[in-house]
Amino acid sequence: MYNFAKRSISVLFTVTVVVSLLALYRPITTMRLSPLDPSSYSNAHELIIRHVDLDWTVNFDKSTISGTATLNFKLIKKDLEEIFLDVSDISVSSVVVKSSAGEVPVDWDIGGTVENIGSKLTIYLPTKTNDDLTLVIGYETSPKASALQWLTPEQTFGKKHPYLFSQCQAIHARSILPCQDTPAVKFTYNATLHHPKEVTGLMSAIRVDSTPGVSKFQQKTPIPSYLLAIVVGALVSKPIGPISSVWAEQEQIDEAAEEFSQTADFIAKAEEICGPYVWERYDLLVMPPSFPFGGMENPCLTFVTPTLLAGDKSLATVVAHEIAHSWTGNLVTNRNFEHFWLNEGFTVFVEGKIVGRLSGNASPDTPELTKLVVDLSECGPDDAFSTVPYIKGSTFLRYLEDLLGGPSKFEPFFRAYLNRFKYQSVLTNDFKQMLYEWFREDPKNEVHLERIDWDLWLFGEGMPPVIPSYDRSMLEACLAHATLWAENDLDTIRDSPLLKQKLVSVQLIEFLAQLLEKKTIVDLTAEKVALLGETYGFSTTKNAELRFRFVRLYIRARLFDKLDEILAFANSNFRMKFVRPVYKELGAWPKARPMAIENYNRVKDQMMTVCAYTVAKDLGISDASA
Repeated sequence: MYNFAKRSISVLFTVTVVVSLLALYRPITTMRLSPLDPSSYSNAHELIIRHVDLDWTVNFDKSTISGTATLNFKLIKKDLEEIFLDVSDISVSSVVVKSSAGEVPVDWDIGGTVENIGSKLTIYLPTKTNDDLTLVIGYETSPKASALQWLTPEQTFGKKHPYLFSQCQAIHARSILPCQDTPAVKFTYNATLHHPKEVTGLMSAIRVDSTPGVSKFQQKTPIPSYLLAIVVGALVSKPIGPISSVWAEQEQIDEAAEEFSQTADFIAKAEEICGPYVWERYDLLVMPPSFPFGGMENPCLTFVTPTLLAGDKSLATVVAHEIAHSWTGNLVTNRNFEHFWLNEGFTVFVEGKIVGRLSGNASPDTPELTKLVVDLSECGPDDAFSTVPYIKGSTFLRYLEDLLGGPSKFEPFFRAYLNRFKYQSVLTNDFKQMLYEWFREDPKNEVHLERIDWDLWLFGEGMPPVIPSYDRSMLEACLAHATLWAENDLDTIRDSPLLKQKLVSVQLIEFLAQLLEKKTIVDLTAEKVALLGETYGFSTTKNAELRFRFVRLYIRARLFDKLDEILAFANSNFRMKFVRPVYKELGAWPKARPMAIENYNRVKDQMMTVCAYTVAKDLGISDASA
C-alpha cells in the first residue's frame, strides 16, 4: 500500500518529520486476541485455511454481497472441537461441515463487537476432529461493511452504472467473509461472481471465464486475506505491456494507458532485483476518487488512485512501489502487522532501486508508534498506520546495505531472502537470522554485524540512529528555493537568479513541502501566494501532489476567499494522504472550521469507512455526532 510521496533527494527531511505524521493512537483492547496475531480472534495456531471457494452475488440494490464461502482447513492440532474465525458486521445464515459422507450442519455463535476489530465467530464441531476439514458458510455482508465502497451512478465518471470496490488491508477482509483475517495465514482461492450484466467484475486473481453477469476467477498463488479484492463497474481495458493492461472507466482509459506506459520497464527492473515474477498478470485499475490510498498491491490487479493522472507521468512511480510489493509483501509477507515494516520498508527499498536504475539514483505525537516493531495489543492496525514503517524501515535496509558491502553484496542476499521465504509469512527475527547466516560466511563481516544495534533500530522511538548518505544535489536546490520564498519580500524574490533555475516535478513537490515546514514565512500574503503559483505553475497544474501542497499554503496564509478552492480539492478525491492534512488544518482555523465540518458531513458517505473515521478524528468530532 502506498499513501505518500518520497524520493531519495528528500529522505533525510522525510525521516525527520515522520514522527509527527503518525495516525492518532486509540486504545481499543487490553489483550492480544490470539497467540499469532493481536488483531485476530482466529485459532490459526491450531488449524489454517489453505483454500477458499467463493460464490458471491453482488446486490447493488441492497449494497451487500451474499453467497457462500467454502473454507478448506489443514489441521495443526488434533482433537479439535472449535474453530474461531474473524467477522465484522456479517450475517451468517448457515454453517455445515463437508466431508465424503456428506454435509453436517453445525452450531455457531458470534461474540460481542470490539470497535475497529470486529467479532469472533465460534463454530462448534460435532465431534473431535483429527483430519483436515471443509466448512461451507452461508452469509451476507452489511451495507456498512468496512471493506466495501458502494457508489451510485452519479458518483462515477460515466454516470450510468453503479460501482463497487474493496479495500481489505489491514483487517477489513473479515467484513466481506468469515476468515482467519491475519497475514500469518495464506490461501489460494477460486471465485464465481454474479453481477449485473452491463458491468464488469474483476478480482485479485486471474479471470478464467466471463459471460454477461457471471465472472470466474482463480488465484493459484497463496495470499493473505488482506489481498482479497473485488471491483464491479463499467470498466474497459487497454494493453500496456506483455503481461499488463490498465482498467478504467471509458472516459479515463486513454489517459491512464499513456500515464502508466512505463509499467513493463518497472517490472523488468524489479525482476532484476528480486527474481522471477510469479503472479502471471500485472494489471492496473484506476479507481474512483473515493479510493483512500495512493495504491493497493492486490495481486494481478493493483488499485491506483486517479490522483496519479498528472498528464506527464511525474507521479507514475507509485506503480514501481506497488510492483515491488509483488515480492515484498505479497510473496513474502509480515506475519502480523506489528512487523509491517517487513512489507513496507522492504518495498520502499526496492522501489528506490527500480526508479534509480531507470532515471538515475539522484531522483528517486505518538512516540510508541515511531518504533519499527510496534505493540498492537492496545491499538488496531488502522490506528497505528503511519509513514514510519515505510521510511524508517527502508532507511534501516539502506544502512545495512552500506554496512555490509553495498548493492553488489547486499542484493544477492536480498534475492536469496525472498526466495527462501516465498509463499510464507515472516517475523523480523526470520530476516535477522538469515542476514547473520548469510554474511557470517565471510569472517570479515563479523565486525560489521556486531555494530548493528537491533534493539535501537527496531524498538527505539523517534529518529533512526543512523541516516545513510544520499546524493543531496537535487535536495539542495529545493532547500534554496524554499529559503528564498520564506525569508524574502516580493521584490527580492523577483530579482533572484534562482527563478531561472529549472526544477523537475519531484523537486517542485519537495520545495513546497519544505516551504510548508518553515516556522515563519515573510509577508505570506495573497500577492505572494499568487506570484508563487504563477512562477512555478502551481495554479494550473494537474499534479495532485503539487495541488495538495499549494492549497495547504492557502490555509497557512489564511486566504479565506480561497476556501471554495480548498474544499473543491478536498472533494475531488478522498485519498487519506491528501484529505486528512487539509481537514486537520482547516479544523485548526477558527473561521474556516465550521465550513470544513459542514463540508465533511455533506461528503462523508462518499468516503470509505477508514477515511471517514480518521478525518472525523482529525476534526475532533465523532462520526456519529458529526
